Amino acid sequence: VQFVESGGGLVQAGGSARLSCAANGDTFLLHTMGWYRQAPGKEREMVATIDRGLKTAYSDLIKGRFNISRDDAPNTVNLQMNNLKPDDTAVYYCYARTYGLRDLWGRGTQVTVSS
Repeated sequence: VQFVESGGGLVQAGGSARLSCAANGDTFLLHTMGWYRQAPGKEREMVATIDRGLKTAYSDLIKGRFNISRDDAPNTVNLQMNNLKPDDTAVYYCYARTYGLRDLWGRGTQVTVSS
């Protein structure tokens, strides 16, 4: 499975951005998809995930501001980010977990929020 990530870039505080991740290959293997992020000097952290049944999980840090969605045709996961804050600045990674509990990662896309 390979991921093509898009979106992100430079955004002003209070603004919005949308990340998309398209999965190619054996996408039938993917149970959960989502986004993680890693800020400089910090550990990678979960942002939001969504499973095949469309059950979602969100970090408390972004709850109410971000929304995750998923399309099965094509296999894409989207992250709509609203009311962005400078603390949201990070590299955002597309993530998937297979039914076999293997974790897969995209290359990451930079989101920078200016104050």
